[in-house]
Amino acid sequence: MRDKRITRRGKAALRAAKAASWASQKAGRGKGSMIGGLIALKIDKTIMTQLGRGRRTVVITGTNGKSTTTRMTAAALATIGDVATQADGANMDAGIVAALTVNQTAQLAAIEVDELHVPHVSDALEPAAIVLLNLSRDQLDRVGEINMIERRLREGLARHPEATVIANCDDVLMASAAYDHKKVVWVAAGSGWAVDATSCPRSGEPIVWDGVHWKSTGTDFERPTPDWWLDDENLYGPEGVKIPMRLTLPGKANRGNAAQAVAAAVTLGADPAKAVAAAAAVKDVAGRYSTVQVGSHNVRMLLAKNPAGWQEALSMIDPTVDGLVIAVNGQVPDGEDLSWLWDVRFEHFEGVQVVAAGERATDLGVRLTYAGVDHTTVPDPVRAIASCPPGRVEVLANYTAFRDLNRALEDLA
Repeated sequence: MRDKRITRRGKAALRAAKAASWASQKAGRGKGSMIGGLIALKIDKTIMTQLGRGRRTVVITGTNGKSTTTRMTAAALATIGDVATQADGANMDAGIVAALTVNQTAQLAAIEVDELHVPHVSDALEPAAIVLLNLSRDQLDRVGEINMIERRLREGLARHPEATVIANCDDVLMASAAYDHKKVVWVAAGSGWAVDATSCPRSGEPIVWDGVHWKSTGTDFERPTPDWWLDDENLYGPEGVKIPMRLTLPGKANRGNAAQAVAAAVTLGADPAKAVAAAAAVKDVAGRYSTVQVGSHNVRMLLAKNPAGWQEALSMIDPTVDGLVIAVNGQVPDGEDLSWLWDVRFEHFEGVQVVAAGERATDLGVRLTYAGVDHTTVPDPVRAIASCPPGRVEVLANYTAFRDLNRALEDLA
């Protein structure tokens, strides 16, 4: 039993966490997992290390796709054993502790981790594998400058030479973080956003692209040869592996996410074909990509949180839908600086009724006007959906707008 690996103080911390979670649920303040994790860490700062001891853990990080890849990795790992993982995408210390507490007997874990937290979480969990997805600008008022994050990741990986790094060789910054590591599995997962990697993070020299290959001028830093790669139909891997891969989730980015999830699971011993089938079956990630009926509207929910994520999500919009609601808030979790709206290409919505919504609907409306997009402005996302013609409506929202709209739709239901 894992309980024997928990100290007396740790057991007290977990009992207090369980009581706090119960009280939070009874008070109607949600599932209580976060408050439970916070309480446990207050009582015993080493509780994450204790909960992670004896597990084979995969840590997943990146600016975009963490929750989806974690869900896919957990599904692929489940083909070889029980897996502890986050159900809600809580990727900082309290959420990680809560996820490990829920399933203390699982010998495997797939843990989503915020980029800034990867070094100390890896120190605590001693992961068997670390998945590096992509790195691009996010909330500058919280995360900071991306080259600094790359350096921190590189330094953190150096402390864990025995961990296998599953790195995206198409992402210059993540490739740099993993380049000197002892054990790397390179995956050509794609890079739809290269704006933040025009110069080499190691030398400052320009990055030159030739098709999919990239190279830093004046240094030997260049795109590594991938061990895993994919096309529109198949996933290819070491020793002649070729497996048809047809995902339930939309978009090229999710094919790349699936490739890295499968590579991580195979590294821990999963059968490639079984891992692909499990990852491909994932269809809903904490409400993302879900479809819900709202009156006369069939609504599909999409989440985006930064320029790279918005650009990818916009590529998933079905041009034949009857309405598109774009909802933007500017709360602390979103980043209060919305200047990134001007980095996103909002053009090409001819024939679709577009509605600007959210707390920052006016800012969004200005951006849409300059992009030449005909639109209306309805700040309340629920009313924005109602203003669309009956039929299929796509909703693209940033973090708190997505969260609050989900809650509002649950209340309506």
